Amino acid sequence: MANASAFWEALKGKVVSHVWRGYGSAIFVEFGVLTPTCKRDGEPGEPDGELTLMIEWSWRIERPKSILGGSWSSEQRWPSMFKRLIGSTVSEVKTFGTLPEIAVSLSNGLRVVSLMTAEGQPSWAVIARSPALGSLGVKRGKLHVEPPRT
Repeated sequence: MANASAFWEALKGKVVSHVWRGYGSAIFVEFGVLTPTCKRDGEPGEPDGELTLMIEWSWRIERPKSILGGSWSSEQRWPSMFKRLIGSTVSEVKTFGTLPEIAVSLSNGLRVVSLMTAEGQPSWAVIARSPALGSLGVKRGKLHVEPPRT
């Protein structure tokens, strides 16, 4: 089974191809080559990247010396923030904190950071489709890998 470093290596150098909003304040950052998807009703869905960073809530996008915005910013600002991520490449991925949060640094100087502010566990995941590593998230306060679905 893969460990966290396999996910970091797979992400490093990948291009941010697409960023989209899920339910509520959830965001999805798609990396690498995109694959079209369909919703259950047959309508086109958001494309999947080779890897995806999902942050369910409490996230922010940082500049080198300030916060560009985040999940508590005006939702009208989100599309322009997301657009600034597109085309940049991953330069570094780190976890931080007693309960692991994730920070993805990009070639354009921006960072995407999870910061859970509610009870429970940090609510983020890295889903790796290619290479098929499965998904990495937090369970019981520790990094946890779910193997790929077969």
